[in-house]
Amino acid sequence: MDDGGLVERYLEHVRVEKRLAQRTVELYALDLQKLAENATKASVALTQVQNAHIRRWVAQMHGAGRSGRGIALILSGWRGFYTWLGREGLVKSNPVQDVRAPKAPKPLPKALSVDDAVQFAEFSADEADPWLEARDAAIVELLYGCGLRVGELVGLDVQASGAAKGWVDAQAGEAHVLGKGSKRRSVPVGRKALQALQTWLAQRSAGLHAQQAALFIGRHGSRLSAQAVWQRLKQRSQRAGLATPVHPHMLRHSFASHVLQSSGDLRAVQELLGHANIGTTQVYTRLDFQHLAKAYDAAHPRAKRKG
Repeated sequence: MDDGGLVERYLEHVRVEKRLAQRTVELYALDLQKLAENATKASVALTQVQNAHIRRWVAQMHGAGRSGRGIALILSGWRGFYTWLGREGLVKSNPVQDVRAPKAPKPLPKALSVDDAVQFAEFSADEADPWLEARDAAIVELLYGCGLRVGELVGLDVQASGAAKGWVDAQAGEAHVLGKGSKRRSVPVGRKALQALQTWLAQRSAGLHAQQAALFIGRHGSRLSAQAVWQRLKQRSQRAGLATPVHPHMLRHSFASHVLQSSGDLRAVQELLGHANIGTTQVYTRLDFQHLAKAYDAAHPRAKRKG
């Protein structure tokens, strides 16, 4: 049977016996068409394709700009085809079995520009409920000013105690938090964050649930959840006029990249973020380089390209 006949038999198999969706079958057909075209160019039958052929074609797809995820999906289709050929006794081994798609580059964490971060931190909804406004402003200042994870933030209590996961020592200007792996760390709390926290505590103490242990609470007195913080920040960033919806980890990324831009001290940023491995923190050097590259492109005469 020729290559076209083998492909048709396989597609019939996945359509009838495996009962795959029509759209999935169509995608398999496109992937196998690509495989057949590659085999034709290499002057080999589909049943004669070797591991080296597959690796070469993966390299060609990668070089042409196809994403690692896209290549992985194609390889999955090819792998299934050769698995079926093996069961039919038409190939001795699967040439796709040990081939993996190139790893997709790890996306950079999204961070606000310094101007946007300051605009967001200084935003005040004057017409809003003073209780909610004070709480949300303190949340923003602690997330951006201290680089806290959202779980560390919502775990804060009003006072230090044996049961407290974390608390803010206003006198010392420090936040004590319980991070990943149950590791405790202390981070400095800036003047603006302390002021916002003081305003919130004054509002909080006047409420019905002032006796609750949690620092950040909802209207009914329960500890604020991470999801609630996400929702409040998204709404607040929209009201503040930011183009990008803000989430808690974006403020942590902004904290890290802005401190690194100003200080260049990677080890200090590692300690502030509570990263066990310096490699985790090094992603912010890429963010810092992006900042420098943009400044260079905008300012240096040799960087400007001719129109």
